[in-house]
Amino acid sequence: MTDIKKVAVIGAGVMGASIAAHVANAGVPVVLLDIVAKDNPNRSAIAEGALTKLLKADPAPFMSKAAAKFVTTGNIGDNLDLLADCDWIIEAVVERLDIKQNLYAAVEAIRKPGSIVSSNTSTIPLKALVKGMPARFSKDFIITHFFNPPRYMRLLEVVGGENSRADAIETVTRFADVMLGKSVIFCKDRPGFIANRLGVFWLQTAVVEALDLALDIEEVDAIIGKPMGIPKTGVFGLIDLVGLDLMPHINASLSAALPKDDPFHVVNQPMPLVEKLIAEGYTGRKGKGGFYRINREQGKQKEALDLKTGTFRPVRKPVVEAIEQGGSKLDRLLAHESVHGRYAWQVLSRTLAYAAALVGDATDDVAAIDEAMRLGYNWKYGPFQLIDQIGVEALVTGLNASKFPIPAILRIAEGRPFYRVEDGRRQVLGLDGTYHDLLRPEGVIMLEDIKLKSKPVLKNSSAALWDIGDGVACFEFTSKMNALDPDIIDLLMRSIHLVAKDFKALVIYNEGSNFSVGANLGLALFAANIAAWKDIENLILQGQTAYGMLKYAPFPVVGAPAGMALGGGCEILLHCDAIQAHAETYTGLVEVGVGLIPGWGGNKEMLQRWFTLGRLPKGPMPAISKVFEIISTATVSKSAAEAKELLFLRPTDAITMNRYRLLADAKAKALALVPDYKPPESVTFNLPGPSAATALKMAVDSFFRLGKATAYDVVVSSALADVLSGGDTDITVPTDEKTLLTFEREAFSKLARQPGTLARIEHMLTTGKPLRN
Repeated sequence: MTDIKKVAVIGAGVMGASIAAHVANAGVPVVLLDIVAKDNPNRSAIAEGALTKLLKADPAPFMSKAAAKFVTTGNIGDNLDLLADCDWIIEAVVERLDIKQNLYAAVEAIRKPGSIVSSNTSTIPLKALVKGMPARFSKDFIITHFFNPPRYMRLLEVVGGENSRADAIETVTRFADVMLGKSVIFCKDRPGFIANRLGVFWLQTAVVEALDLALDIEEVDAIIGKPMGIPKTGVFGLIDLVGLDLMPHINASLSAALPKDDPFHVVNQPMPLVEKLIAEGYTGRKGKGGFYRINREQGKQKEALDLKTGTFRPVRKPVVEAIEQGGSKLDRLLAHESVHGRYAWQVLSRTLAYAAALVGDATDDVAAIDEAMRLGYNWKYGPFQLIDQIGVEALVTGLNASKFPIPAILRIAEGRPFYRVEDGRRQVLGLDGTYHDLLRPEGVIMLEDIKLKSKPVLKNSSAALWDIGDGVACFEFTSKMNALDPDIIDLLMRSIHLVAKDFKALVIYNEGSNFSVGANLGLALFAANIAAWKDIENLILQGQTAYGMLKYAPFPVVGAPAGMALGGGCEILLHCDAIQAHAETYTGLVEVGVGLIPGWGGNKEMLQRWFTLGRLPKGPMPAISKVFEIISTATVSKSAAEAKELLFLRPTDAITMNRYRLLADAKAKALALVPDYKPPESVTFNLPGPSAATALKMAVDSFFRLGKATAYDVVVSSALADVLSGGDTDITVPTDEKTLLTFEREAFSKLARQPGTLARIEHMLTTGKPLRN
């Protein structure tokens, strides 16, 4: 199996350009080509313009703007020779067979032997793409269907042809998995493959049934949302996000390609209302709105389309009796005697039946369909996991009552669930009617698997310590949103003592959506409201002590974050010996947003990093000013790569692209640190004292006068300035960590008593947004 060291993407549209950006995110050189620009002296203007747009796009296709240096732009008229040394050539041009095949002929003339060519198509069969092409080309050709946006969507559907080399598929799969962070699903050469074929059927069914029952779109999005484990965009919000104008094209493509007896044809009905919206420019969020819109003439009022009248009206809170009466539990919702219960059943039962019908057609693997919908459409549960929640027998009974055909896999199941755990092993039902072990790819360790076979070493209501083998322990947060509370701090200290005695190393990791959103603000507000100031002060001291124990523990500690790692969640990472971060890690010290400053050592750790690792002019003020800027503006990294630029991660810390590989990589890093490990030495700081604090406060005051900072921003930033400058000290007098922690603790406790801080905390808990007081 050859390595992929250089990639080319042909087609610099939104999708092709974004694929190129994500290859660059992996640190791999990539060539981006498009057609020659007409009436432009710069013949490569299209590809160059696409790169410029990538650097400005939000959400950002690049994990760091520095990644753009890996992209080389050009045009297919002059620069096809750039493909000569590429190992993987990705075609992402318009969905026209003649254009693709003409391009393939040109590529075939220039590419090196053994290079892999793939198409990003989602509508044209592989057989049609390679028809008439040389045998060498057919052997090296596959389909690699990325999902948009490629950086954030983890699904990659791969289709091999009759003649495709097995090692070509293996090479691309390994690269996509490890370097691009993709979960690769193998599909048969069928129209729409898996995710879009099922996803489009689901959306079309949901819209048709909503129109038929004349429901409010807010009701629909509430029903097809949380109760089914589907993102809060629901149906109509998702269509707005993807684009209404894409629906007719996708539907027409599937309709032309699918067999005449496919159930899709039943729901693929004309929708004059949608056609009218598109004609009037309502193409979704990228246009002036879709099923929802913002009426700027009415003070940015959010409006929803009334499906009965075809006119917009103010958005209203949905009243769904089926959900309010406990119908958020799926079985109760589906059985509810109301129009909403009937709607939920009609949409979900038909979608699940269609998913079942894909087994043996689009794929033979039940688990592949579930993974495709979890990662391609962000469903919390795949369709067969939903069937298990409902019960196979209940679904079959309901389908029979509706006179709906029963797919073969449902008959094969004979009422049994599709998933089970046997002797600590996860298993899935196959087409042969027997259960098969669900195997992870080589090099993947998941805590959820470990939990099936073992019990925690230590545990309380908010955290647990697990033995993950080879002398490595894993500390896991289990509280809601992994918010940090006294129970977590207590168990962390107990774990440090136990790991020192019984293990070689510690990894801090969990499999929640977010590593940690920071301290539990609800507890803090409660303590403040009853004037339990001593409890707040003790919690800050306890956290400082625990994080200090972590930093100076006699064994290596590796933090393994993914998602948000904010406030105290960021601070725990700052005290680890090393970090193995998932690429999509968003970390920062955000305490100023709730009227506080970091209280668990984050200030001193950031000072130490910028003094020792920051490439700044000499002297204390550049480092202090930089840390002040980062903390006072509650800066959060938009990726792990950006976290390195901010020094939330060190240059030596590592990044894992595939979320599933994070724990294994963190464990390996921890074990690599074990030989001859010595805890870090304590540090001292030479801080300027009041003169530095005055300079920082003057800068904040100027922002206040310009209207860029609020009155309470000045209060909080002033407290931060005093801590970072070392209090009432002199640059010739060393300030040790203990003293700096005391300043931090005193400033935190003082701010916690202020009405302005309490107002910010309450507002954050109520709205999820910072208060600008």
